Amino acid sequence: MSRQAGKNELSAQLEAYLMNLYQQVRGSSLVKASPTYKPQTVNSKMRLRDCLDNVWNAEFVHGDEGYIVRLGRCRAIFFSAHPAANVVGATATVLLECDEAQDVDEDKWNKEFAPMGASTNVTTVFYGTIWTSRTLLARVMRRLEEAQRKDGLQRVFVVPWQEVAREVPAYGVYVAKEMLRLGANHPIIRTQYELQEIDDAGRMLTPERVALMRGAFARERKPARGGVYVLTIDVAGEDEEEEGAELRDANPRKDSTVVSVLRVDLSGLEDPGLGAARYELVDRHWWTGRKHADLYGAILGLVEQWRAVYVVVDATGVGAGLTSFLQRRLGSVKASGGPSRGDATPGAVLAFEFSQVSKSDLGWAFLGLVESGRFKVFADDGSDDVRQWWREVEACEYEVLPGPGKVLRWGVRDPGVHDDCLVSAALVAALEGLEWRVEVAGEVIVEPDHLDRVDRGKF
Repeated sequence: MSRQAGKNELSAQLEAYLMNLYQQVRGSSLVKASPTYKPQTVNSKMRLRDCLDNVWNAEFVHGDEGYIVRLGRCRAIFFSAHPAANVVGATATVLLECDEAQDVDEDKWNKEFAPMGASTNVTTVFYGTIWTSRTLLARVMRRLEEAQRKDGLQRVFVVPWQEVAREVPAYGVYVAKEMLRLGANHPIIRTQYELQEIDDAGRMLTPERVALMRGAFARERKPARGGVYVLTIDVAGEDEEEEGAELRDANPRKDSTVVSVLRVDLSGLEDPGLGAARYELVDRHWWTGRKHADLYGAILGLVEQWRAVYVVVDATGVGAGLTSFLQRRLGSVKASGGPSRGDATPGAVLAFEFSQVSKSDLGWAFLGLVESGRFKVFADDGSDDVRQWWREVEACEYEVLPGPGKVLRWGVRDPGVHDDCLVSAALVAALEGLEWRVEVAGEVIVEPDHLDRVDRGKF
């Protein structure tokens, strides 16, 4: 079933119904596995308790050992299917369930859960949302679809968002907005709403996505009147001897610091269907081996030149010190919106720290910008940084890791090609959580809460 379409409620209602049927049968039991204990296992147990909270059942419902719900003689046992979970022995006589089966480790299921229904040949139900072809859910579906073709007995039930929307129109409105925001071909839309499998690895920025990124506008060397701009910075290490093209030629594997300049189109904020900004990459600065003391001054110059509203900086590792100095000078802002200091100025710094999870979230968000047509790049002007940009775009690969986190591992694996230009541009997706409230050339677009104390003349 598509995301938030009611499969957990369906599961709870089914469990409550069966427990009512078997409440007088000694030794009757249902077993349910979820990818994690908190929140999924806990939520499943709470949903069942809610379903049994009625005039017929309430006084006969009991909880045992923290993971069992009992109605009369029938028990519902809830386990975590996390690979590290210690699953005690249990027997499923009435029903065996696997919740969010696309996120459950297949070896864990086959070794520890499937045998729980062996002695009774118990009916087993897998619930989930489509993801990649490697998941437990996908493999079970293929096996059951083959069985369906042989005997005509339906075993696979698929409920995409369109079917849900016919019953719940508000759900359809929500999905339509998500499709505008992320793009109809975004992996999240395709899998969680359209119920289509995606490849679990491959080229991240496909030719179709590249076409969506290409803008028809020329490179800008100075801000346009009335334009709103941001800077996004991927920070590299410094070098004591050389810098620039000479260092790149001598050491092609050397990281570079890249500053991307993006013009922000705020008109989409007024669109009730979209409600989001658009971003146009209009210029780029590319330094290799440059000392961070020099970078600090250069970045401050760019902030002033472009009247940047926000500056997003890679604060991981070598970038932490530079980010700290910039925050002291310009103020800082948090991804959740609002400044960390009351005196934040234009150019307030958003520090982005890379981890497996944060880079995954950034990758998904950046794909949403690309797929929805909200990220464009200036036309090719034949410069070295443009050639480097398209090399990185072509070489960028992804892998979707198994498990409940939907972790996207992405980047350039070719040792001869870095992804500094690409990462710098992708950092613009970190701004999606911020409110766009700025004043440009004396005209208030949206009156800001967090810039009330800013010297407006700096715009």
